[in-house]
Amino acid sequence: MKAMVAKSANEPFFEEQRDIPDPGPGQVRVKVRACGVCHSDHLVQGALWPGLALPRVPGHEVSGTLDALGAGVDHLKPGARVGVGWYGGHDGTCPSCQRGDFMTCHNGKVTGISSDGGYQEYMIADAAAVAELPDGMEFRDAAPLLCAGVTTYNSLRNMNARPGDVVAVQGLGGLGHLGVQFARAMGFEVVAVSRGRDKEEFARQLGAHHYVDADSEDIATSFGRWGGAKVILATAPNANAISGLVPGLSIDGTLLVVAAPFEPLSIQPLDLIARRARVQGWPSGTAADSSETLRFAQQHGIKAMTEVFSLSDANAAFQKMMDGSVRFRSVLEV
Repeated sequence: MKAMVAKSANEPFFEEQRDIPDPGPGQVRVKVRACGVCHSDHLVQGALWPGLALPRVPGHEVSGTLDALGAGVDHLKPGARVGVGWYGGHDGTCPSCQRGDFMTCHNGKVTGISSDGGYQEYMIADAAAVAELPDGMEFRDAAPLLCAGVTTYNSLRNMNARPGDVVAVQGLGGLGHLGVQFARAMGFEVVAVSRGRDKEEFARQLGAHHYVDADSEDIATSFGRWGGAKVILATAPNANAISGLVPGLSIDGTLLVVAAPFEPLSIQPLDLIARRARVQGWPSGTAADSSETLRFAQQHGIKAMTEVFSLSDANAAFQKMMDGSVRFRSVLEV
């Protein structure tokens, strides 16, 4: 099989031929049909993830079909249409797992980091990490929803906002353009926050009711028109821009951070105290969360805007993602 491999830090992926792997007990083999290219893949390409040992095949937005089942996997069937996201499995024994919180497992596995991911024709996954794809959903459409999709959907649905509340989405990139669509479908009054008036029409096409130009408008004044936002979903990895969103929160509002800038946030404590506000992060979700994300997206016609590349063109797809020129998610078709 063909695989695109990160062999050395900050070097292009290397195309090589490998033997097709066999699944072990509790594992499955997935015939990869599509794999999204996520900004987090830079953690592999740059060897930035703590303890990561190269070589490694990245990719954690994987859609395809079950090709083989390992011993003890009885709840899945060969040929089933499936997806595998960031969540790669849990140990079942740590304090988080004992509480049923598998996403925060102390020894959790990450697809494409703990094991080889979807930049290849076949991959091995824990059976617990497999999500079900809805009938009729294209593999290329499913792939970005298995990280960018579940991250935005699962974080928003677990907040303290109810239909009719004001929810803002900062950024209109790979995460943000999905966040606006999910927020609208959930029944929120949606505010899109980005830089420049030229993005307003696009934001409204996605479903935003309002638009705030962060370059020319004061966040506190703009959000004051709606009494502040119950939730502001921060999707663009710019520490200064995220830090400046707190004055836009309502009383008991939440700044919900799913983007990961390398720089620290700088927030005035009084802005939090006066609003009883909080800053919260959110990881993606388990396989069950991914399955529910896919179903919700299909029911409401939510899709990522993608550019499709062949597996051999993984370096070009990765570079377009890194330099921000892709609209809005690169997807490898295998």
